[in-house]
Amino acid sequence: MIIKKITKTVFVGSGLFLMLNACGISKGLENRPNIAAYDTTLPEREQLSDSSFTIGPNFITKNERGLWEMYVKGNPMQLGLRQGALSQELFNQQEAVFLKKIDELVPSKGYQNILRKFLAWFNRKVYLHIDEQYKTEIYGISKYASPDYDYIAEEYPRVLYFHGAHDIGHALQDLALVGCSSFASWGEHTKDGKLLIGRNFDFYAGDAFAKNKIVAFIEPEDGYNFMSVTWGGMIGVVSGMNDQGLTVTINAGKSQFPLVAKTPVSLVTREILQYASTIEEAIAIARKREVFVSESIFVGSAKDKKAAVIEVAPKNFGVYEVPNANQQLICSNHFQSEAYADDKKNQRHILESHSQYRYERMEELLEEAEKVTPETVVSILRNREGLAEKEIGYGNEKALNQMLAHHGIVFQPEDLLVWVSSNPYQMGEFVAYDLKEVFSKRTGVHKSVAKTELNIAEDPFLHTETYRNYERYRALRNEIEQAIANEAHLAQDLLSEFTALNPEYWEAHYLVGTYNLEKGYDRVALDAFLEAKSKEITTLPDRERVEKQIRKLSRRLK
Repeated sequence: MIIKKITKTVFVGSGLFLMLNACGISKGLENRPNIAAYDTTLPEREQLSDSSFTIGPNFITKNERGLWEMYVKGNPMQLGLRQGALSQELFNQQEAVFLKKIDELVPSKGYQNILRKFLAWFNRKVYLHIDEQYKTEIYGISKYASPDYDYIAEEYPRVLYFHGAHDIGHALQDLALVGCSSFASWGEHTKDGKLLIGRNFDFYAGDAFAKNKIVAFIEPEDGYNFMSVTWGGMIGVVSGMNDQGLTVTINAGKSQFPLVAKTPVSLVTREILQYASTIEEAIAIARKREVFVSESIFVGSAKDKKAAVIEVAPKNFGVYEVPNANQQLICSNHFQSEAYADDKKNQRHILESHSQYRYERMEELLEEAEKVTPETVVSILRNREGLAEKEIGYGNEKALNQMLAHHGIVFQPEDLLVWVSSNPYQMGEFVAYDLKEVFSKRTGVHKSVAKTELNIAEDPFLHTETYRNYERYRALRNEIEQAIANEAHLAQDLLSEFTALNPEYWEAHYLVGTYNLEKGYDRVALDAFLEAKSKEITTLPDRERVEKQIRKLSRRLK
């Protein structure tokens, strides 16, 4: 019960953070990679400005839209050392953010110690499932981890287990924390007949986590060159494309509770991106790796001129493709292949979660689009309404734009073009990159490699009063949640302002009801819960939670 209580507290909204910060691990130190064959010396980096550093032809720089662009090449050790050295400040900032978040969520040092021991046990065999080259690269990066956090774990195991953060949060709480939406169109559905892919990486672990996104361009000694959207200290891939026009993104699915960590999904997708050029090759790589959570790997291919979904799980494996005539593929957070047709957890997830709703919303928006272009893809990723344009409130998980995305991304694989969103969420300007240009004729010119003439403009919504109201709503939501947790007093005027800022969102009314219920204002609480029930509630468990409060208060007020 203690572990269940701790994990419930920690992983809700912070699955990624936990893995890095609560992994006080000594186990595995003897399982370091064999680094004897590598030269671990590295020239000093040269600082060109406050936001630009170089090591020979390798560099990192911050572009005008706030995205960090990093280019590195070499063998696994060189890749790790160069990424670590170039992004050291960003890496250290991420660790500081992680630790602060853990302290907020689990202030008890006793609970933190229990959690560290549990995660050490859970990750006892993960090193057996990570390829030697990636352990080597992680070792190189870990040389630049902050020594300030060695009391949690030494640098190498700390960074190694960090790469299972997505998986561990997903597994322990079965959050489907990365509630992503992905889709592809090609053939008759796109303006030029070429494959187009869009995806929202809807992982929210605090504003600070998404502040310093890195668009990394990696030129490995073996395999294909590739780009990915990442953050300091991370070599795994959540969204990326290689120079063969193969793309990968990940969408969490419904999982069984695992007993031991195996291959982190982000390293499976890294391997696919580095070594696959076709969907068939991507399937072969995914099939040979043992994972410990259920995940959809959305793969697009310039050579195949289509997309497919590889659905992996600890005890199952499937591939979902649409008939050639369909030429559109959609993926949210449930499985679609025949391999999962009788999977009861997947069936229940479709019924109880918001995954099917977002899937149908993508279908609806794609049907409305005459011919899809990169701009069309971005407009779909930014859509804030529910089915049939219903107003469902800002921040609702049923919307494609949940106002929390770490990033949105668009791929045009046949032209090796990619667009990455700048802050905030997926509503800032989408910055364009041409991989043909990025990976050709690297001459040591250390400046932004963006193809800015192809950028897609920011969402005009950012300049509206409604958006300002939403940001105020977020601030008040935090204040109300803290007041509930600390049994503090809030004025009813503030609660009224809160619901007025986002009136169609059920969560606003539910929080007001919860606060008033804690204060014993039963009649006011009941009215708030009844108002919440009238809105578009996100999931079946949420609806049941609201209805339970209504029944309780109705009995009490009779």
